[in-house]
Amino acid sequence: MTDAQNTAADCSPRTTGGTPPDAAGSSVTGAPTPLLEPREGIPPVIADQAGLADVVAAFGAGSGPVAVDAERASGYRYGQRAYLVQLRREGAGTALIDPVACPDLSALGTVLSGVEWDLHAATQDLPCLREIGMVPTRLFDTELAGRLAGFPRVGLGAMVENVLGFVLEKGHSAVDWSTRPLPEPWLRYAALDVELLIDLRDALEKELDRQGKLEWALQEFDAIATAPPAEPRKDPWRRTSGMHKVRRRRQLGVVRELWETRDRIARRRDVSPGKVLSDAAIVEAALALPANVHALAQLNGFGHRMGRRQLEQWQAAVDRARALPDSALPQPGQPMTGPPPPRAWADKDPAAAARLSAARAGVTALAEQLNLPQENLVSPDTVRRICWEPPQVVDAESVEFALAGYGARPWQVELVTPVLVRALTARA
Repeated sequence: MTDAQNTAADCSPRTTGGTPPDAAGSSVTGAPTPLLEPREGIPPVIADQAGLADVVAAFGAGSGPVAVDAERASGYRYGQRAYLVQLRREGAGTALIDPVACPDLSALGTVLSGVEWDLHAATQDLPCLREIGMVPTRLFDTELAGRLAGFPRVGLGAMVENVLGFVLEKGHSAVDWSTRPLPEPWLRYAALDVELLIDLRDALEKELDRQGKLEWALQEFDAIATAPPAEPRKDPWRRTSGMHKVRRRRQLGVVRELWETRDRIARRRDVSPGKVLSDAAIVEAALALPANVHALAQLNGFGHRMGRRQLEQWQAAVDRARALPDSALPQPGQPMTGPPPPRAWADKDPAAAARLSAARAGVTALAEQLNLPQENLVSPDTVRRICWEPPQVVDAESVEFALAGYGARPWQVELVTPVLVRALTARA
């Protein structure tokens, strides 16, 4: 057992009061307390430059970490832009900012540079925050901290209830945050989302330290803060739900044309693509290859509620795909950039399949011992890649080098290397 494993041996989650969790992951004794109002009431929404300047000054003069959250309008609007930004910091209180009226928050980002940002599920909010000029240099992710600490439920509401003993009202999480003006109940909900985030951060830091996992968490947080923006997804149309039904290249061409047409319309109208045309309708048209508008109108998703003009634009997309030469049609599947699907390993390379089986068993056992999810111990994709193409000479040094090359953090390299060395050197 490594030093890191020894320090994590006592890893049952509890609050700073020392109460171990029950089977549901709760560390709080007694009934939780509903949290109904922010401490200072619901702050006004900042929607002009004068108000924003006051917020910048107040938060620049505040102390300690800053709690940050953002609300998007997923399912209602095109893209993932922020429609409300919430912040809370000691000495500054809570601020609610309208990034539609104040689209450039770089001044706020500047005064908070070097300050630790506390977020829940940071990777969800960082892209939309980056768009408005807010990029942290240091962060603490309370969701990820909960995973590493072994909590089975890591949503914000569950964590606040189980760790701090308060109940957050979560009924407005999926509303249309592009609505203006925002209703008061929504603003109350938004303010409460950052009300206890720093308290939660402090409790989780103590718990991670108790378990010997705090350094692991700090490495994870640093990796998130320093990660470059994600590259645009190649061939995003291939992620259309139901694509597994589409086999022929001509049908794939129809999916691509309909998806790209829908995307242009959704972007222009600033609505969610699913509100323009469903994925199910796209796949239905691709399988049927309708020859005309009348045939298209008979398909699910293109019913009587759709006007003639709309039907004609979708049929035009189908016709474009039908007219493409074979050389211009998309190929089935995507170019392989890594190992094949594991289900094919036994036929393609039985030795690699045996390595993967041994590695998965070892990683599972270690993750259970450390009381954290397997995917947080090491990326499953990293394990597959190393098992499919192991180092020419398998030893601790070569496996450590391979893990680091795939982005594993030092704590992961230390813990997982012995498991992979055993798996890669075991006889089938």
